[in-house]
Amino acid sequence: MKEFEKTDPEYAERFAHFACEQVPNDPAAELPARERYLAILAALLGCQGVDEFRVMAGEALDAGVTPIELKEVVYQATAYLGIGRVRPFVTAANEVLTAHGVELPLPGQQTTTLETRQAAGNQKQIEYFGEHMRENWASGPAERAHINRWLADNCFGDYYTRGGLSDLDREMITFCYIAAQGGCEPQATAHAGANLKLGRDRDFMYRVVSQMLPYIGYPRSLNALTCIDNAVAARA
Repeated sequence: MKEFEKTDPEYAERFAHFACEQVPNDPAAELPARERYLAILAALLGCQGVDEFRVMAGEALDAGVTPIELKEVVYQATAYLGIGRVRPFVTAANEVLTAHGVELPLPGQQTTTLETRQAAGNQKQIEYFGEHMRENWASGPAERAHINRWLADNCFGDYYTRGGLSDLDREMITFCYIAAQGGCEPQATAHAGANLKLGRDRDFMYRVVSQMLPYIGYPRSLNALTCIDNAVAARA
């Protein structure tokens, strides 16, 4: 908030205290620095906060988030936000990385081919959501089969199979994209459930939402907590 210290000193003081001291250090909200920054970066993509993303991306790199991890957070967002909303963040990430002396392009992280991406992506879906996802494009409504195939080969096969982030990382940031953009509560609940299936618990997910709150506001944060509660209840 340094740019506002002269023009908006009271605002700068209170926001900086809340976002940089109170939230990160509250015992009920604390997360390891790496997970905290991954969640915040994903949330800023979700709420389209590209200016704040530039600030936090620099902080994340200084705190130990790797250039590959930063780029993977941006790349995966394309499946949930679309290129229309992600393109400015690719540019911003490149500028921040270049300013930090990182040579681009980064080492490739692809693990699939165009021929193997569908099967590999579908396997990720099964691991995250359950056996009912196996070739689900063949069992659902025919008019939606192509979308379900794209979910397997593009959403999961092109992004979730990449290196650089673990399955736990990828499902956490997916929940953050969805919760931060708002209006997608069914999907936020489903991905809260996937986080739980992979081994996260309600306490961890609540902490993720707590760390996002200064960047996405209270309404979407409260909705996100409800989605987590609903996902927990569905597993009971």
